[in-house]
Amino acid sequence: NNTDSTSTIMSDTNSMNHAMTSDTSTINSDTKDFVNEAAAGGMMEVELGNVAIKNSSTSRVKDFGKMMVDDHTKINDQLKDLASGKNIELPTTVTHDQQKDIDKLSKETGSEFDKDYVSMMVDDHQKDIDAFKKAADKTTDPDIKSFVTNTIPVLQKHLNAIQAIQKMM
Repeated sequence: NNTDSTSTIMSDTNSMNHAMTSDTSTINSDTKDFVNEAAAGGMMEVELGNVAIKNSSTSRVKDFGKMMVDDHTKINDQLKDLASGKNIELPTTVTHDQQKDIDKLSKETGSEFDKDYVSMMVDDHQKDIDAFKKAADKTTDPDIKSFVTNTIPVLQKHLNAIQAIQKMM
């Protein structure tokens, strides 16, 4: 259920924010890179979710796009709060390659859009889950580790949902 995982994330994040310190000594460059990649990836998910709502021909893909906008907006806000408390500067825009993907999909509609968007979301969420699992193992910062481990189930929910849509296509 979507609301349960979201409210769990929100309560975990709220308790995490109270415990957060601005000590950056435990944050190495790999962790900072991960946080920056997660921020750019989250922004891309929101932008593409909005494109899906507008350009898809099916309610399933439109609903998935809305879930991307809702869930990744919450995750992005949590990450901004976390990064701010750790003095990590986040990107304000997606990467050049991500923007190219957004531009390409923005020009597509209907079944062509659905096929390309669904395929991208499956690949993207598989990569995201792998990156988040690696970060959970590698990061020594307890606040970032908590964010990562609380986000993995949401990403897995997204992957399961988009794979189910892909099977119906």
